[in-house]
Amino acid sequence: MELKDKVVVITGGASGIGAALARRFAQEGPKALAIVDRNEAGAQAVAAEVGGVAYGVDLRDEHAVEALIDQIEGAQGPIDLFCSNAGIGLGRGIDTSSEDWRTIIDINLMAHVFAARTLVPRMVARGGGYLLNTASAAGLLSQIGSVTYAVTKHAAVSLAEWLSITHGDEGLKVSVLCPQAVDTPMIAGTEQGGVAGVDGIMAPETVADVVVEGIRAERFLILPHPEVETYLQRKTADYDRWLGGMRRLQARYGENAVKGLS
Repeated sequence: MELKDKVVVITGGASGIGAALARRFAQEGPKALAIVDRNEAGAQAVAAEVGGVAYGVDLRDEHAVEALIDQIEGAQGPIDLFCSNAGIGLGRGIDTSSEDWRTIIDINLMAHVFAARTLVPRMVARGGGYLLNTASAAGLLSQIGSVTYAVTKHAAVSLAEWLSITHGDEGLKVSVLCPQAVDTPMIAGTEQGGVAGVDGIMAPETVADVVVEGIRAERFLILPHPEVETYLQRKTADYDRWLGGMRRLQARYGENAVKGLS
């Protein structure tokens, strides 16, 4: 899909990958860019820079997400591309509190569900639309040191797969973005990006370039770090061997394993 003259929404757009997507998408000449974030002041700053419109929304609130979509479509017309990009890193072991589990599930998974629940019927009814869900390489390969991050990012990938399988023949296009370490506030102060930085830390602007190319090609898996595809192939070729390798990686990184989540 080309972005020219399209109505585009980016959640988590106040910083990091979301802000980089907004700046890169603006170069493609969209009809409208909506920048969404709980940090409304940050969203406003990015929107002012790219000629977009800012919205301050708590994506854990399904009614607020539905109202956001209604407001954007009422003002700008049907949404062509919804980038469900917001995400957090919270929690470590299985003993992570239920409150923290709920928080990370709500942001890393349910925010995608809420957007899809409202948009998919509309997109199918009008013959098409595009969802880009930001997950992580952790959604394909697990996250050493953080069960909450691993589980929620796997769930985000699974949701995107299901949407593509179920509605792909009805005009719905779906992509899932799965980077490793990206130079965003999430890894600030972490030496070499932690375990996610084993293949280097990527600039968010580079990620945005890869996303534009992936959307243009309508590719399901968007992998800014190409090594991830090789790791995924190794995982599926010999699961037990892969698990052993991941245990060795865990031993190597120890307490720093959870740092550098993308």
